[in-house]
Amino acid sequence: MSLELAGISLYVLSMLVLGYVVSKRIKSDSDYFLAGRSLGPFLATFSIFATWFGAETCIGTAGKVMRSGISGTHADPFGYALCILLMGYIFARLIWKKQITTVPDLFRERYGVKAERLAAIILIPSSLVWGGAQIRAFGQIIHTTTDAHVTLAITIAAAVVIIYTISGGLLADAYTDLIQGFALIVGLVVLFVAIVWDLGGVSAAWSQVKPESLNFLKLNPDEGENWWQRFELWLVPILGSLMSQEIVSRVAASRSETVAAESAKRAGWIYLCVGIFPVGVGLLGHVYHPELADTDGILPLLAREHLNLFFYIIFVGALVSAILSTVDSTLLAVSALATHNLIYPTLPNLSEKKKIFLARTFVFLSGLVAYGIAFTSDSVTGLVETASSLGGPSILVMSCFALFTKTGNSWSAICAMSASIVAWFLGHFVWQVDAPVLLTVATCLSVYLLSLLWIKKES
Repeated sequence: MSLELAGISLYVLSMLVLGYVVSKRIKSDSDYFLAGRSLGPFLATFSIFATWFGAETCIGTAGKVMRSGISGTHADPFGYALCILLMGYIFARLIWKKQITTVPDLFRERYGVKAERLAAIILIPSSLVWGGAQIRAFGQIIHTTTDAHVTLAITIAAAVVIIYTISGGLLADAYTDLIQGFALIVGLVVLFVAIVWDLGGVSAAWSQVKPESLNFLKLNPDEGENWWQRFELWLVPILGSLMSQEIVSRVAASRSETVAAESAKRAGWIYLCVGIFPVGVGLLGHVYHPELADTDGILPLLAREHLNLFFYIIFVGALVSAILSTVDSTLLAVSALATHNLIYPTLPNLSEKKKIFLARTFVFLSGLVAYGIAFTSDSVTGLVETASSLGGPSILVMSCFALFTKTGNSWSAICAMSASIVAWFLGHFVWQVDAPVLLTVATCLSVYLLSLLWIKKES
């Protein structure tokens, strides 16, 4: 075993041990899913930051920029940073005051049990696809570090992720987020500085950037991209992820509404600032590997070439930990949605011990499904964009009606959500429209508003 692999293995092992230690403090499903609603400013801030700052921001963004230039950065870091900031400035306090565990809890309170269950069913596939993207990214790092076959690397990644998630729950995730957040920031800064230094300084490095790569508004004609598609890609991370279970759980786990709101604001600004570094790596990647076919591997590849053993282990260990944090959140989200909103209500006399057992069982099952999804695409970016657009927009629309209005009922919500999902599948797979997410939002709004007119007419 190489020293690099030994160091990374030790790093991952330490995360697993921490998860096991923290697991001893878990006494209820609230402890498991929401860390007992005890997260303070530092833990909440870095948990939100690290949950989103994972495979797409580090690996996917650098690869996308290397292929398409800065015009490929529609989602990361800008779109998801804006998503987190909107949560902090508009939604966090309202959500925390509701004292919910999952997003469908809001639907149950506002629209009824049937709408709650439908919302859970809609959200689960999105989180599973997101988890598949992170497992694939983890496998990409193992593949780059060890030269192991991609299939074996992804299998190892899935096993580690599932074990890690089953043990510690959200509280362990929050502690590791704080550790890896600092490590990842340091690692990205050191890597970028090392590349710039190797190229002869800032001016020399800047001269190596292709002018066409800096055109922020450039379309990609080779991919048939038009302005509707560009607008769609900018909206996907905002409309698709703003009301996801992953971010809502962090807000709900904060110890006060002020901590929830301010932590989300800080996390959004940190995300934006740190996310610039993978963009810089992508802009300079062509200098070292102009013929690289799998551009998703450019960031870990350059780290291996430019960092000494100590910093390389820190960097890749932090990157692995970031991905563990992100996929941990997705598997916990699936488990919370499946158990809290679909299983527990049918078994009202469950003890807390049995609830935790079911929660961990569904983490295991969702991990297996996410592992399978990791093989359905050769692009981390493609998986993440699919995850963000699937179901999230309609959930956001209905959450806004639930939080800011008192109009509509269970029938209105169910019809609107059902119609929007049908519209997304038809637009994405059958009609292949340029903006399926916009079609989804328009359908959800239209059906809900029409239902209000019908209710008014009937009354």
